[in-house]
Amino acid sequence: MTEQTHPEPGSDDGAAQMWDDMYRSRDRVWSGQPNPQLIAEAAPLPPGTALDLGCGEGADAIWLASRGWTVTAVDVSAVALERAKAHAEERGQGGNVTWVQQDLATWVPGELFDLVTAQFLHSTVMPWQQALQVAAAAVRTGGTLLIVGHHPEGLPPWGKHHDHGTERFYTAEQLAAGLGIEAPEWRLDVVDTRHRSATGPDGEAAALTDAVLRATRLAAH
Repeated sequence: MTEQTHPEPGSDDGAAQMWDDMYRSRDRVWSGQPNPQLIAEAAPLPPGTALDLGCGEGADAIWLASRGWTVTAVDVSAVALERAKAHAEERGQGGNVTWVQQDLATWVPGELFDLVTAQFLHSTVMPWQQALQVAAAAVRTGGTLLIVGHHPEGLPPWGKHHDHGTERFYTAEQLAAGLGIEAPEWRLDVVDTRHRSATGPDGEAAALTDAVLRATRLAAH
């Protein structure tokens, strides 16, 4: 499976243009397969409403929809969303996903969700806490927050992950502390560091480390 790091919603129109240009540079950027930690953590959950932040070309959202979820999928790139919508139609899931172009620097969801997932949402333009606080705030009481990111000690060798230092990456423990995911409002179900093998966009192999946080909201906020 090809490693996919979903692009972040940006902080201005320049970020949208940057990601649009990146997507136009290849016919397909990511593997088309859902992220492995999403499969591991979301497969046991009963389907409901889901919010997928930084959905890219839509593999995670389509996988959730195929399992019965009603999905709202958000990304900053119109090009990525066009591809995602086409992929969903090809897989018969077009009616189960709403594709939304938005910028997490300014956008606030208008509803709460049973599952909010952010897979490798690493912004180069705003602190990771900013976008991921949007994710946490969108979880309904009884719902699940699932955040997966690159651990600073196991970054992919491809792309520009090292260009901005390691401050935009995090451990699962830093996620929980930085977002205030704690009792009595939350129950921490998974706070984990996971190692896996992956293949990059040009076929390069690497050993990666993921930070995985899954939590259940116990009380309204």
